[in-house]
Parts: sequence; structure tokens; C-alpha cells
Amino acid sequence: ITVVFPLNGVGMTTARDSFVIDRNKNALENRIRLFKNSKYSDDDLHEFFQINKKKGWGIRKAWNMLQSISDSDLSKFIHPVLYRPFDVQWIFYHDAVVWRTVKRVMRHMMRENLGLLTCRQQNKVGFYHALVCENIVESCAVSNRTREINYLFPLYLYASADKNEMFEDDTTTSERQPNISSELFDKLSQLYGKNASPEEIFYYIYAIFYSDIYRTKYAEFLKTDFPRIPFTKAYNLFSKMAEYGEKLVDLHLLKSAELDPPVAKFQGEGDNIVAQLKYEEEKVYINKNQYFEGIKKEVWKYQIGGYQVCSKWLKDRKGRRLSLDDIKHYCKIVTSLQKTIEIQKVIDGIYLEVEKETVEWGDI
Repeated sequence: ITVVFPLNGVGMTTARDSFVIDRNKNALENRIRLFKNSKYSDDDLHEFFQINKKKGWGIRKAWNMLQSISDSDLSKFIHPVLYRPFDVQWIFYHDAVVWRTVKRVMRHMMRENLGLLTCRQQNKVGFYHALVCENIVESCAVSNRTREINYLFPLYLYASADKNEMFEDDTTTSERQPNISSELFDKLSQLYGKNASPEEIFYYIYAIFYSDIYRTKYAEFLKTDFPRIPFTKAYNLFSKMAEYGEKLVDLHLLKSAELDPPVAKFQGEGDNIVAQLKYEEEKVYINKNQYFEGIKKEVWKYQIGGYQVCSKWLKDRKGRRLSLDDIKHYCKIVTSLQKTIEIQKVIDGIYLEVEKETVEWGDI
């Protein structure tokens, strides 16, 4: 995959998530403003904002770096971030408070783009480490273990006016080019007799990563290195896989028309507060009286990266009251995963044909 997408890198690391990341954009901006305008001592800043001390990072230096930003401009540094699967939150994205911003890669995700997330190493439970994104990402968005830190592979690279960055001859930020090796484009064009678009290549790869046959067959290799991609020499198979990959991308970005109507419903009277989770008979109880129904066992257990998605999303909201938007969002997640499982079965029906005749990587 690193051959296909030359520019890539690990997700960004804040080292202080609870301070710089929040589900509420206004709450985050108010917190940063309060920090910036605080007259506290260093120790009191750490205590008041519950920021742990970290070697190599000084809270006073961070405070000083923010002084050049007016209060009215703080919002310019707040961006959506994929924090966990299906969980986009807000981050104050600034070098003062984010440990590793990885701007070399992340800046391309601040414009219209698609990004592929996967890992270089996986734990022993299997390969579930593939997810699409359209925002900057946290380093554990699809993995909850340090050795499985996720990498981001942007589909497009945007030009920069900064001569030290990727496009030395560009003076505008409005241009973009595919982050796909020209050798791969040329090889596929020769084989297919037509040009494959960057999106088609992205969708094809995404479908491959969601083949259970692929995941099982290469399980041992996928524990220790980046995934390798078998490109079929047959255009009809490439096109068909790309078609299903696009369906998966739309489902995982929660943009698919197939999400309506949802397969899950929220039932019961109560305060909507997530207390104790319990799954039984296709129902997920968030408290004694309220539950989501219509959740098949295979959907409840479904994993992306190191997370059991349906459980993780709710656990991260324990003690909180679910809003109507939260409830709708969770029902979409459930529907997305159920449709994903259905598409994975279709992909597996094609995958063995894909491997019958593939491009030799030595040719690229």
C-alpha cells in the first residue's frame, strides 16, 4: 500500500485528548480561550485543566504560543477529527497543545479528500484494520494498542505555497494531484485499455481490504507489515470490486442512501442516559428501561481495528444523555455495519477470481 500511496504517515497524537478534543465545538473553543487568558501559575494550569505533565512539553510555552492568536481567531484552529470509528469530534489543531500534528500528511485532509486508514502491525485477533475517513485522524482511530498505531493514506495531495512542502513549483493551494504512483496508473492503463480514476483505485483497494478471504489467507503476513494489494489484470473484475468498494465507502462515511430506513430503533421511556450496557436477543440496553432493538449478534460483535464498534461508541458516552442526533447516528452505525457484512459476502464471491491473474509488483 505504501507503493500505491507514496505520501503517508501516522495519525496525529495529542498527548492530552481530554483538553484539545471535544464532542462539543463551542465547549472546546471556550476551554482554549479560558486557557489562553488564564493568569494561573504553571502548576495551577495543570491542575485546573487536568493536563498531565509530559517531558519535552511545557505548559507555559504552550500558553505563550497562543498569545499571538486573537480570541476571535481561535475557531480557525478547530477542525473535525476522526477520533474513533464513526466518531467524528472536534480538535484544537495547533502545535502549542497537540504533541504531534503530522501536518505533512494531515494538511491534505483539511480540504475535500478521502483517506485510507490501516496499520503496519496487528494483534493476534485478525485483520480488521481498514477504514475510510475524510478528516484529519487521531493515531488510534482504528486501533487501541500502541503497536497498532494507524497510518493515513490520503487520496489527493493539495498544492502548497510553502516552498519547503510537497509542491515546489506551486504558488497556490487550489490545485491537487492524486497521491498514487504514476507507475501504477501506467500499468493499469496498459492492462485495461483505459485510465482508471484515482477514486476507482481507492475503492478497489477498500473492497480488497474488506474481503474476509483476503483477511484470512494473509492473516500471518498482515500481523507484521502493511497490507499488499493484489491488482487483477481483468478490468471487469477491477470495476466490479471498485463498485462494491464505493458502496462500502459511502456506508462508512454514513452517506449512503441505503442507511434509510435504519435497521435499528430506540425503544423505552427514560432519561436517555447511558448507564450499563447489556446485549440480549438483538437488543442493546443502555440502561434498565431503554434499548436499541434490531441489532443482530454479528453486528453487535463487528470489529473495526481494535474496537467492537457498537459497544465502543456507547461506552465512550457512559454517563451521558444521548440526544436525538446521537440516537439517529447510532442507528445509522448499526445499519452501516449490517450492510457492510452483506457486501463483504458478495466481495468474497468475486475475490478468488481476482487472484487468478494479478499484476506483478516488480513491474510497478
